[in-house]
Amino acid sequence: MIRHLQVYGAGMLAGLLVAGSAFAQGAPNGNTANGKKLFETVGCFQCHGYVGQGGGAGPKLIDPPVWEAFIVQLRTPRQQMPPFTAKVLTDQQAADIYSYVQTFPKPADPATIPMLRN
Repeated sequence: MIRHLQVYGAGMLAGLLVAGSAFAQGAPNGNTANGKKLFETVGCFQCHGYVGQGGGAGPKLIDPPVWEAFIVQLRTPRQQMPPFTAKVLTDQQAADIYSYVQTFPKPADPATIPMLRN
């Protein structure tokens, strides 16, 4: 029994190391202009808004997650979002959209808003 657990644990560790190295690669280079076009034509804006402000159906994308979490959510969404599999959007197209989402303006730092300092 202990030997079985050791082998299982070693297998899990190896799997995590492989997954970790894949995640460490980060986002591929994306074409921001093409990402904007895709964001609008694929319909991302319908739920997430034109500048990632979010809405009733989709969360805000103002501060997007790291690439690895972004692509997992895109491919296998957890809620109402339809899955955008590689047959619908290629990895390069997903990277283009991610590159565009990175350009969304960030909200102001609360410390810079006078009314919030009092």
